[in-house]
Amino acid sequence: MGWEGWFSIGIAVLCFTTLAVTRYSPDIVMVGGLTLLLLAGVLSPEQALSGLANEGMVTVGVLYIVVAGLRETGGIGWIVHSVLGRPRSLLHAQIRLMLPVATMSAFLNNTPVVAMFIPAISDWAKRNSLSVSKLMIPLSYASIAGGACTLIGTSTNLVVNGLLIRETESEGLAMLELAWVGIPVMLMVFIFISFGSKWLLPERVPAISRYDDAREYTVEMLVEKDSVLSGQSIEEAGLRQLPGMYLIEIERQGQIMPAVSPYEILHDGDRLVFAGVIESVVDLQKTQGLKPASKQIYKLGSSRQDRVLVEAVVSDSCPLAGKTVCKGRFRNFYNAVIIAVARNGKRIHQKIGDIVLRPGDTLLLESHHSFAEQQRNSRDFFLVSEIDGASSPQYQKSMLAMTVLALMVISVTAGWLTMLKASLLAAGMMIMTRCITGREARRSVDWQILIVIAASFGLGSALHSTGAAEHIAVLLIEFAGGSTGISLALMFFVTALLSAVATNNAAAVIMFPIALTTANNLGVSIMPFVITLMIAASASFATPIGYQTNLMVYGVGGYRFSDYLRIGVPLTILVGLTTILVVPQVWHF
Repeated sequence: MGWEGWFSIGIAVLCFTTLAVTRYSPDIVMVGGLTLLLLAGVLSPEQALSGLANEGMVTVGVLYIVVAGLRETGGIGWIVHSVLGRPRSLLHAQIRLMLPVATMSAFLNNTPVVAMFIPAISDWAKRNSLSVSKLMIPLSYASIAGGACTLIGTSTNLVVNGLLIRETESEGLAMLELAWVGIPVMLMVFIFISFGSKWLLPERVPAISRYDDAREYTVEMLVEKDSVLSGQSIEEAGLRQLPGMYLIEIERQGQIMPAVSPYEILHDGDRLVFAGVIESVVDLQKTQGLKPASKQIYKLGSSRQDRVLVEAVVSDSCPLAGKTVCKGRFRNFYNAVIIAVARNGKRIHQKIGDIVLRPGDTLLLESHHSFAEQQRNSRDFFLVSEIDGASSPQYQKSMLAMTVLALMVISVTAGWLTMLKASLLAAGMMIMTRCITGREARRSVDWQILIVIAASFGLGSALHSTGAAEHIAVLLIEFAGGSTGISLALMFFVTALLSAVATNNAAAVIMFPIALTTANNLGVSIMPFVITLMIAASASFATPIGYQTNLMVYGVGGYRFSDYLRIGVPLTILVGLTTILVVPQVWHF
């Protein structure tokens, strides 16, 4: 191994150390390391940028659009209610989350499974007052464990199986053969997460809970006729789980019902008056079966999907200051409708149409996209800002979006299309059928995650092309001293180490010839080594860059690099011990 190999190892160590002990953004750190490798001549420009054209990276990016289509049509809400349900505790929540995720990941590519569940779990955690940081790593780990149970559960298994068929006379593995070791591994992950995450996972408090003095809006909503909410209690409808918001009263046929019981049954036409923070007001706008109480909103002349929510602060030079919303004819004046009003943290008891506007009032408006541009420099308002991700779901298209997702999954499972082709087709169908607009599709992609994935491929390429990864692997295997059991154990932990610092597929490809050589030198069957290699390459628990799903939950959960080390290292050891004990009992040497 030349100086290039040592330089690559040094850059890898520098990147991981920086991520572990500082709060620098992972995309900046990884791109910085890639830049140093490029400047030193270790990587050519083509090698350094190869991650940008990597099929896995592009697939993750396209899947963000598919998931956004589900979100914009209310499909995510269906997942929350029908699959996740209502947890009784954090432990119960983690179990309810991990079981379906692991099951789906066993038969589907785990990347789209995680992509689909991320927004669902974010909403679920918020509604049930759970810390999202206690759920996102379990989501990723459950998908990894589930993928290890079948041959098609992860691309790594398929890669290693292909190498096995090509390099030996074996017919390869059966579809469910890996379940003999995959299920014990999955159970180990479940047990460890359920009982160890209380101490090992961080408690990242959601931003919404930190603003105890946040401005409080008063907002009125109507229960639509023949809606899904009619006949449900307040609690069953999920209207008590919105953080930072509470139901003040219900007006029913002219009668006011204050201090509403959570068991009160909703009726068609009920007018619900809420008070709360902006995030929960936005959630109310997206709740199926509710609509804004203002009749003015239906006079804006376009569908709700083509409108946005905007916050605007009334200035002392606003011509409508001192007038009621109704008499001032706010909609005619600004072509926007007031959804909610906040005033110095005080609750406003009047209906929106009867509120007298004052300078300093913060208005939540539903308007066309042009409103913010037109009024941003207007003297009528101190501040005008558009709220991201506040569009109302198109519930009438939810089944269409779910069908598109199902077709994508079926086409990949049946082998008709690759994951990339299927996801591109699904994203195109989401846009063509107007489940999501082009504007929302562009905004839905998390470019920071994609940059980290692309850069990690470049770093893995450096370790592979310079021979650094193989050199380390061979040295560690030599420590086994001819012992079959120790060789198998080293095979697992070296592969897991390479998977943590490069990628799982790269680790599998690098380690396969070493596994083959080791088995031949020891005069034993290669199968225990191949199975161990498959599990170890997928056991990427210790770092966020080792597996795509770990990266996908990195930012959403508010994690740091050290969080993965704290929970991932002991979990990797336990999974390794489980694998080493089970594999020789099923696949004999």
